[in-house]
Amino acid sequence: MSRGRLEAFSDAVIAVVITIMVLDLRPPHGDTFSDLTDRVPNLLVYILSFVYVAIYWNNHHHLLQVVERINGAVLWANMNLLFWLSLVPFATAWMGEHPRASAPVAAYGFVQLGAGTAYFILTRTLLAVHSADSPLAHALGRDWKGKLSVVAYAVGVAVAFVEPWIALGIYVAVAVVWLVPDRRIERVTPNEA
Repeated sequence: MSRGRLEAFSDAVIAVVITIMVLDLRPPHGDTFSDLTDRVPNLLVYILSFVYVAIYWNNHHHLLQVVERINGAVLWANMNLLFWLSLVPFATAWMGEHPRASAPVAAYGFVQLGAGTAYFILTRTLLAVHSADSPLAHALGRDWKGKLSVVAYAVGVAVAFVEPWIALGIYVAVAVVWLVPDRRIERVTPNEA
């Protein structure tokens, strides 16, 4: 499989994930803006999840711009990432309905932990098929942001059982950190990214 096919397949799966998430947003039963009040948690969780999926799509796209080769291990690592991203609509819907409950907030964080870990595994798998002086290796460096994000998700999952609002704050904070554009890959491919 070529890098282009891997990227196209991943784009398609991510598009389906976003579609499933938006289809789970239900309109209120009434016809006034005040009837939207009970739907606000669902909408806010949807926005957070959309941002997360957009971050993964963006970073996945940039990552593949510097990839020179892929192998079977990379394909499976990519499928692992797509598996975790496919769970985002479920976690989003559950937490949207119960934003103050420990189990849904922990489950949401567990899905983010799985996706973050899978992305990290994907990068390491790609690094294994590239030389130590490749543009990919230079772009990824030590990936402190990725490693700290995974730790933050794990903390969020644990904290969700004590205080779900703090866990939600951790998840939002990680998303905000990733909203700041990651220029590592653009630095090694300024004309392609």
